[in-house]
Amino acid sequence: MARQLDEQIAGRFPVGRRLRVLDVGMGRGTQALRLARAGHQVTGIEKDTAMLSAARAALCAEPEGIRERVRLIEGDGRDTGVHFLPGSFDVVLCHGVLMYVDDPDPLLAGLARMLAPGGLLSLLVRNADALAMRPGLSGDWQTTLAAFDSTTYRNRLGLDGRADRLEALTATLAGIAAPLHAWYGVQVFTDTAADEEPPPDDPTALLAAEERAGRTEPYRAVAALLHLCGVRG
Repeated sequence: MARQLDEQIAGRFPVGRRLRVLDVGMGRGTQALRLARAGHQVTGIEKDTAMLSAARAALCAEPEGIRERVRLIEGDGRDTGVHFLPGSFDVVLCHGVLMYVDDPDPLLAGLARMLAPGGLLSLLVRNADALAMRPGLSGDWQTTLAAFDSTTYRNRLGLDGRADRLEALTATLAGIAAPLHAWYGVQVFTDTAADEEPPPDDPTALLAAEERAGRTEPYRAVAALLHLCGVRG
C-alpha cells in the first residue's frame, strides 16, 4: 500500500515539495515516520495510549532532522477541527480506522475539511463486498453464508469491526467534495495467511503478485481491504 500512496502523491504534487501530512489513527507511526524520512512535515493523531507510546519511542530513535518534522498528538480523529484550521494539510491519511467507527460520515467530512484544495485523502478500509472470502476459503460455511449480507465481522484479535462498500464510499467522497480518484485492493492473496506463518525469505514475488492483483479486475474487488484515494476539489 505504501507504493500506491507514493504513486498518488507523486502524481499530484511537484517533486521535492515538502507536504503537510496528517495521519489519523497512526498506530505505531510506521507510515508517519516513513513519510517524515521522505522529507514531509507529518502530524500524527492517536487515541490509544499504548500505540502512542510506541510511536513516540520509535520517533526518539530517529535522527534529529526527522524528529523535528513529526508532531504527535493524543486525540480522536473526529476532533480534528479542535486542533487544526480547515485546509491545513496537503495529505490526510486514515488507514485502518473506519472499521472501528460506527458512523464514518462525520469523521470523513471532518477530514475532507482539513485538506487544502487539490489535497489527497487516503483511506484504508475493510471491504464489505469480500467479507465471505476469508471464512469461505477456510471452510467455515455458516460464517460464509452470514457474511454475504453483512457489513460487520470479527477480526483475528476477537474485536468486532465494520466494513465498507466501494459504491457507498464513492458516494460519500463525492458528497464531501473529495471525489474518488483511484482505488486499489490490498491483501488479495495473503488475507488467509496464519498470523504465525513466517514471511518468505525473498518476498519479491509475493509483493509483486499482490501489487498486480491490487490494480487488476476482478482480483482487486475481492481484496480483504480497499485503499481509496480522494482528491479535494
